[in-house]
Amino acid sequence: MSGRLIYLMGPSGAGKDSVIDAARGALQRADVHVVRRTITRSAEAVGEHAIGVSQETFARLREAGEFAMNWQANGLQYGIGRDINARLAGGQHVLVNGSRAWLPQALQLYPELIPVLVTVDSAVLRQRLQARGRETAAQIDERLARNERLQAEPGQWEEGSVRLEALDNSADLASAVQRLMALLARHGISAATDRT
Repeated sequence: MSGRLIYLMGPSGAGKDSVIDAARGALQRADVHVVRRTITRSAEAVGEHAIGVSQETFARLREAGEFAMNWQANGLQYGIGRDINARLAGGQHVLVNGSRAWLPQALQLYPELIPVLVTVDSAVLRQRLQARGRETAAQIDERLARNERLQAEPGQWEEGSVRLEALDNSADLASAVQRLMALLARHGISAATDRT
């Protein structure tokens, strides 16, 4: 039986990495492997526990076929290692921090994926973006405008015939983790005791 790919998306600053980190224990109990992304950002940069590489190294890895998925966003390159294919084929579930813009390609590669869209109140998003200090004021305004468009069009939370699962992360992390695990349980992913 194949594992499922859980494709987490959301605006920059929505707290995807925080939700993932807080949910690690629960995800592990549900046999969900959390993927470390390869990013063309300094390993010292504030943010997720990613593998930071140079543009040249990223290009070399991509050309060598080391990525199952890769995309560009916000001036950076992102890659998901090809080892996820073996995990999925072996029946393990895999969670990736993906890009909404790249979701159509991800659906072509993994038609059974579970698309999860992390949403957040714009006032909370502004506070988070300012606190992490990675973006300029103009970039923050840009991200807030994008988030406002997303909040204004909840009916558009679909990609083709696929409905995106919404996960609100405006409040505390414990609540977001509970909602994430309940969402996955609806798709048959939980810490089942009869798993062999």
